[in-house]
Amino acid sequence: MKTAAIIVAAGRGTRAGGELPKQWQLLNGKTIAAHAIQPFADHPDVGQIILVLHPDDRDTAVWNDTLSATIVTGGATRQESVLAGLRAVTDATHVLIHDAARPMVTSQIIDRVLDALGTYPGAAPAVAVTDTLWHGAEGHVTGTQDRNGLFRAQTPQGFALAPLLAAHETSDITATDDVSVARAAGLDVAIVAGDEDNIKITTPSDFARAEKLMRREMDIRCGNGYDVHRFGPGDHVWLCGVKVPFERSLQGHSDADVGMHAVTDAIYGALGMGDIGQHFPPTDPQWKGAASHIFLEHAVGLATEQGYRISNIDCTLVCEFPKVGPHQPAMKSAMAQIMGLAADRISVKATTSERLGFTGRGEGIAALATATLVKP
Repeated sequence: MKTAAIIVAAGRGTRAGGELPKQWQLLNGKTIAAHAIQPFADHPDVGQIILVLHPDDRDTAVWNDTLSATIVTGGATRQESVLAGLRAVTDATHVLIHDAARPMVTSQIIDRVLDALGTYPGAAPAVAVTDTLWHGAEGHVTGTQDRNGLFRAQTPQGFALAPLLAAHETSDITATDDVSVARAAGLDVAIVAGDEDNIKITTPSDFARAEKLMRREMDIRCGNGYDVHRFGPGDHVWLCGVKVPFERSLQGHSDADVGMHAVTDAIYGALGMGDIGQHFPPTDPQWKGAASHIFLEHAVGLATEQGYRISNIDCTLVCEFPKVGPHQPAMKSAMAQIMGLAADRISVKATTSERLGFTGRGEGIAALATATLVKP
């Protein structure tokens, strides 16, 4: 089964408020549409993503944070937009159609829809109605509705491509979803389990609910790092990736960048994966004199492989000298480049130990670091 995902993002979403259509408003630092697309981009069974845009959005920057996709211009109605997306499918036998305003879709929901498509020409997630339903008029209850057999429809709604395309091309009904179009054409649509969290952003209050759900689902980890190097002969020190002229140098098996070592260990700590000494043993001669960015890049790579992004880094250098302040911007820039982060997510600061202890006596430099890792 070859599957394409069509993300319908051509609506205006005025009930949600804001200056932009709801799908282009930010939620935890990314547009709602980008959150909606991500699970399909990550899914091994989805080979093509088609993003259907409103004509007014196509030549703007509102959707630039979305992942690589086939871009299609939508129509005046949802059905016209879906039809444009279906016609853009290039190599698939099945299609998943998803609302860009549903940022909480999961791989498990996608899996359930795809599994059902192995048996049925259509499948869609839904949640059974459990609340009592009323009829009302002019602010008063006028009756009740039997809730047995009632479901709240969700997306993605999946179909065999050919019959759905034919259904849309010949449809003469006005429908709010693709299941309605498919059923009007005689297609059998299976119901699979949806998820209460797979909400559609419709009103301003939905943004707060989605943010709360995302915070609940995030895996947030913190790690601490600590390192010390003593002074010895030399004319410079390496601190957080910057060569600082000084009358002595820090001694170590590598370049002895005490700040970068502390940051590296903080990342390893957050991952529960040991420390620099375990990954780069000082007994191994290949690491003698090695640049410390090698260690930091390795730790960042492990975090990425585990599905984490680095949210921020805080590093404190403890020393009487050299003066760190003049070099802080360069240190932040160097660390940001190595880790692929914005410089404002990195803090490098310095303090003295009030002439107490080995740092106070000028025997060396210590560094402490904290790393925060987030897995959405």
